Amino acid sequence: MTVAQLLEALASLPPEAVVLMESDGGLSLVSALDFVPGQGPGAPAEVILLPNMEE
Repeated sequence: MTVAQLLEALASLPPEAVVLMESDGGLSLVSALDFVPGQGPGAPAEVILLPNMEE
């Protein structure tokens, strides 16, 4: 999924909805993201969703 596809999918959802991700058989809140530029010719940039570690 690209950032554009993610934004399109999120645009139709209620803005107050929380964002969760599957993590070790459970669900975790997404608390932040990390951007990693492409690492070499043809490598895509990446966005990493980071779970809330206080759960």
